[in-house]
Amino acid sequence: MAKALRKSELRTQNSELKSEKKKSPLALDRLIHERLRLGIISALAVNDRLTFNDLKRLLQTTDGNLSVHARKLEDAQYIGCEKTFEGRMPRTEYRLTAAGRRALEKYLVHMEALIKAVRD
Repeated sequence: MAKALRKSELRTQNSELKSEKKKSPLALDRLIHERLRLGIISALAVNDRLTFNDLKRLLQTTDGNLSVHARKLEDAQYIGCEKTFEGRMPRTEYRLTAAGRRALEKYLVHMEALIKAVRD
């Protein structure tokens, strides 16, 4: 039994080490790299706040698709979400957080470096 625990612990530690290696400073932020999430982050970087409907229209996507991707960014604390009511109508507004702005800046620097490397 103790032997099995040790093997399990070693597998967990190896898995954690591999994850850390994958997150090198040169690695792309996979969360932002996805097309729709990059669109959300970029739109919010140039606007203080955007409503759900504004983002949906701007990015030409569906309610469900936008909702899923916005939630992932919200869970990562890259965007903030505020839900209110105007009369009886729900209103959802998103804004870029400081962490989201830093992540976008890091992503853009990385992409610029990749482009420069390919051109050189």
